[in-house]
Amino acid sequence: MPSFDIVNKIDHQLLDNAINTSRKEIATRYDFRDSKSTIEFDKKTLNIQLLTENEMRIEAIEDVLRSRMIKQKLDPLCLDFGKERYASGNMMRKDIKIKEGIDKETAKKIVKKIKDAKLKVEAQIMDEQVRVSGKKIDDLQAVISLVRSTDFEVPLQFVNMK
Repeated sequence: MPSFDIVNKIDHQLLDNAINTSRKEIATRYDFRDSKSTIEFDKKTLNIQLLTENEMRIEAIEDVLRSRMIKQKLDPLCLDFGKERYASGNMMRKDIKIKEGIDKETAKKIVKKIKDAKLKVEAQIMDEQVRVSGKKIDDLQAVISLVRSTDFEVPLQFVNMK
């Protein structure tokens, strides 16, 4: 029986490349001259930390990070922007979490959307992914196009097509 998985995975090497090129761009940009702006990436917790002087520079760093992720073919929807908070002195800090995996609520929405389409497929939630199986590959391709046309606020990939 043919099947595939709906997942939310990030290529960590591409993400690291996007962050490193963002650092280089910020170091060379004129509007960041003489600023103490830094981008730090914790690979274990998948957390990006921005540190700079004011909100305008934080927004500029976010824009640079988004554009570099797009150039690396990563979806910026995986970024979960926290709130800015003041660090020591006049510095501001912002934490950005990387969302990986599909949470239970989003998985339930995906399964409900597939079942409401009345296609002859089965969708089941397995940990942080959704497995879809059916008798015909055409039905599975219809599910892929259905899920792609709906915005679930997380980047979705379709893997393990068997």
